[in-house]
Amino acid sequence: MTDAERIAAIKSQTLALIEEITASPKPTYMIGGQMVAWGKYLQQLQDTVAWCDRHLAGEAPFEVRSQGLT
Repeated sequence: MTDAERIAAIKSQTLALIEEITASPKPTYMIGGQMVAWGKYLQQLQDTVAWCDRHLAGEAPFEVRSQGLT
């Protein structure tokens, strides 16, 4: 599995989690024994998606336009 595939999987899982928690928002979440405010948790998930987008954009092929002269 390449880095891009791993990042795409993380993004997909995070988006699924965002969909799940926004379907029935709660004021707080318990994560690993720690209480986290719903809004803060949602923001962290959105930040993760943004991080994935930035890294995937860096993996995308790009085109450089050039012209040779003789």
